[in-house]
Amino acid sequence: MNNRNSNRSRSTLLALALLAISLIATPVAAQQQPAGTPPEDLKGGEFVWNPDASPSGPVVVVVSLSEQFAYVYRNGVRIAYCPVATGKPGHETPTGVFTILQKDKDHVSSIYNAKMPYTERLTWSGICLHAGSIPGYPNSHGCIHLPLEFSHLLFELEELGATVVIADDHAGPAEAAHPGMLLSPALHEDRDFGPSAKAGNHQWEPERSPEGPVTLLLSAADHKLYVYRNGIEIGVAELAIASPEQPLNEGVFAILDGYAEGESAYKRDQPMHRWVKVSPASDMATEEEAMDIVKRVRMSPYFAARVYEVLAPGTTIVITNRAASPDTTTDTDFVIMATQHPEVRK
Repeated sequence: MNNRNSNRSRSTLLALALLAISLIATPVAAQQQPAGTPPEDLKGGEFVWNPDASPSGPVVVVVSLSEQFAYVYRNGVRIAYCPVATGKPGHETPTGVFTILQKDKDHVSSIYNAKMPYTERLTWSGICLHAGSIPGYPNSHGCIHLPLEFSHLLFELEELGATVVIADDHAGPAEAAHPGMLLSPALHEDRDFGPSAKAGNHQWEPERSPEGPVTLLLSAADHKLYVYRNGIEIGVAELAIASPEQPLNEGVFAILDGYAEGESAYKRDQPMHRWVKVSPASDMATEEEAMDIVKRVRMSPYFAARVYEVLAPGTTIVITNRAASPDTTTDTDFVIMATQHPEVRK
């Protein structure tokens, strides 16, 4: 009788232990807090979700590693935020500008055999947004853990190609005053472009990727503008850059819904797009510095008109002084363009 009771006790303790382990491993449902709750007042899986603040427009997610927080902007307006958990030492989450490549609400990691609800893939090497534990410090293998309900809402909100910025610091997007002038083919003629400056050679093959999100990558090192659609290069043009020995001010911009006043500098008789400047780090270019691009860079008017045809809300332009590569980075390894596909990943 005593042995039977003892066995029952051991069985009960084992069952409770297994339940505790499963609860630790399973993402905990989050609690939504009222709009306006300061981020510093949120604990654990708490979050703010206020989509009515901006009912439509392209979505940009900014993840701050130093704050261990994620901020969601729609059409340049902050609509949600929550605590996150990023990569632990030895498995650091990469910083950079990424796009949502794939979505899977019932994903299971093939490496760790772990459930990853509401997965949104950022890189083909395995970095994702997904629901996970949030202990108050970095504890993942490189992914960004979100509160369960928040990850569900974000999964339903975002489309493939949405922009995700991961940075050490956080500064919210701000609408650029003269964004439509970025990479204008028109330029003041008194600028010194040097005898070797060229702004005419280009390739344009939109049929290589007929649809999908568009990203523009300006490489000052290459003196070229690259156009990617769905991660595939569909165009490239040589740029003329005044005073090329001076670095350009690096930055990230995205197109908003609607149009600004005035005519587009890309294509005559067409409206100017509205752009938002995304500042993923505290040392990103100010609005005045960003206008330096307008004064120093020009390209073929024909190519500019072709670029205009593929611009749409959510299109991103990234400006860097580094040479382009499948994983172009800044000096601090800030990934600003990831274009590798599974079939070419090594």
